[in-house]
Amino acid sequence: MSIQAIFKLTYPDFTLDVDLALPGKGITALFGPSGCGKTSLLRCMAGLTRADPGELHVNGEIWQQAESFTPSYRRSLGYVFQNAALFEHLNVMDNLRYGYARVSPSQRRISMPEVTELLGIGHLLSRSTRGLSGGELQRIAIARALLTSPKLLLMDEPLAALDLARKKEILPYLERLREELDIPMVYVSHAPDEVAQLADHLVLMDNGKAVASGPLTQTLARLDLPAYLGEDACVVLQGHVAERDRQWDLARISFPGGSLWVRDAGHDDGHNVRVRILARDVSIALQQPTDTSIQNSLPARVEELAQDHHPALSLIRLKLGETPLLARLTRRAAYQLQLTPGKEVWVQIKAVALIG
Repeated sequence: MSIQAIFKLTYPDFTLDVDLALPGKGITALFGPSGCGKTSLLRCMAGLTRADPGELHVNGEIWQQAESFTPSYRRSLGYVFQNAALFEHLNVMDNLRYGYARVSPSQRRISMPEVTELLGIGHLLSRSTRGLSGGELQRIAIARALLTSPKLLLMDEPLAALDLARKKEILPYLERLREELDIPMVYVSHAPDEVAQLADHLVLMDNGKAVASGPLTQTLARLDLPAYLGEDACVVLQGHVAERDRQWDLARISFPGGSLWVRDAGHDDGHNVRVRILARDVSIALQQPTDTSIQNSLPARVEELAQDHHPALSLIRLKLGETPLLARLTRRAAYQLQLTPGKEVWVQIKAVALIG
């Protein structure tokens, strides 16, 4: 399964020019600064804007190719905007029925009970949309899009209008969609924390072009890309809860290459989790540190060094077994430690710096 998206479209201030092969399942994040072309690409995929030349294949279906162009209303897709855009004169259930009614009974692959349970909105069905929180409104908008039984779900910065508390409320529901629904999603964001928590595949965009595209972990670990992430340069580790220390409210996350202590988020043993490690929160020592407050010390191997976005800084890619890690050091520190590819070192990572 795959998605092939090729578009070229000239605007007054930039040109969208992409040729992407994306996975046909999971969440693909389009990440980049405002004005880089993320929403323009999403609109082309939705058929709301026609690029010429343009081509779009979605898991074997051709939605655009040469002179062939399937209009938006005939594409089996759901589109979630930054603002929920619900019908205020309808209650929650009637808003959901609006999406459900677009699909003939024989083509429905997602039921009303399934969606309301997945998104935790069953208790809201009889409510007016007026007076609901931003997070509740967005969950309803996502549910309405899913009830069209789409073969592709497009989300254009669905959390951008929410405050931090509402974002934390809705992110777990988006994770459930990724884990439990077999629907490919393309998710536009300029928030690194959202991308780290949700994405399986990452597309970095700049000035209308895709400067990188690949699996999340490997793409984040590339040394030629952190300038696009700035202070948020990081890696995301996939692991599981191996142990919980209830006395100190910590959990040990095991991953290929070692394990890390993090703040306990309450997950049961064996639960799969992601851990985001910022490059600025990693330090390097030549010998195993002792008598230190830092909870995580692991053996690692230097793979590559590169100039960072500021001339005083170096970015170091390391391997913990086969798992990549980034560290941001001053160039002086890297010189004093005589870091070179292949050198065996120890890395220190603060437990409080990890995002589980």
